[in-house]
Amino acid sequence: MPLTAGQVATYIPELGKANPEHFGICVVTAEGDVMAAGDCDVPFTIQSISKPFTFGMALEDLGEETVSRFVGVEPSGDAFNSIWLHGGTNRPYNPMVNTGAIAVTALLHRRYGERTFELILERFSAMAGRPLSMDEAVYDSERRTGHRNRAIAHLLLNFVLVHDQAEAALDVYFKQCSILVTTRDLATMAATLANMGRNPVTGEHALLDMGSIKDVLSVMFTCGMYDYSGQWAFRVGVPAKSGVSGGVMAVVNRQLGIASYSPRLDPHGNSSRGIEVCVDLAKRLGLHVFDCLNVGSSFLSSSS
Repeated sequence: MPLTAGQVATYIPELGKANPEHFGICVVTAEGDVMAAGDCDVPFTIQSISKPFTFGMALEDLGEETVSRFVGVEPSGDAFNSIWLHGGTNRPYNPMVNTGAIAVTALLHRRYGERTFELILERFSAMAGRPLSMDEAVYDSERRTGHRNRAIAHLLLNFVLVHDQAEAALDVYFKQCSILVTTRDLATMAATLANMGRNPVTGEHALLDMGSIKDVLSVMFTCGMYDYSGQWAFRVGVPAKSGVSGGVMAVVNRQLGIASYSPRLDPHGNSSRGIEVCVDLAKRLGLHVFDCLNVGSSFLSSSS
């Protein structure tokens, strides 16, 4: 029976125009093999799936010690757009929710200024293996209606967690979320993470040092699916990140990058079909990090 649960996101008006029937899934191996089915070449905006990559850029460029002063790594248990900060430190809980992601982008903006978005787009393009671009209509829609994110930016400014150009940094955040990708692009970007930063299709070393990738994947595993992250870890068991345009990206370390696209969202803001297809793949292929069938697991390595 077809899964038709969920609704297309409308809080960003331009996202409400998505075709709810679009559905694609793509798998890219660490050796560069690509397997795709469905609407894998339909473009959509990356939205929150940008967050692991900008977090990784900040770690690489500024170091873990600096980044950790501005954002934590604890699961929040709250929705992706929650305005709560950690009660003890006033930091955002983690870089996968909006508060943390805005703080991370502000760190990059503080260092690179007007060049920040250009550098982000350049890095994302290297990971996807082709030149990417921004959806101007979605960016304009986010900029005009992003009042909650604007409130977050000013709350962070109040606690000196962003620099005094908070509005300019927020504009970069709106732009990074509006970068257009396809399911094939996302699977290649995921495979780049799985392949320790080297794009397995192009062979280009596109992202990060190994230590930064380890940190990114760790936070994706515990926080990447918002207040569904515990269920995801239980049911699928690999690092992942979702976005409100309908994308889901998952990483099987040293093995696979997986991506799906379907705009119908569940109450947590995750793609309903994306969740279920990843659950099915994890069962069929033994992808769960604690599944003894996982060919990359230490269990099988030590017994071979």
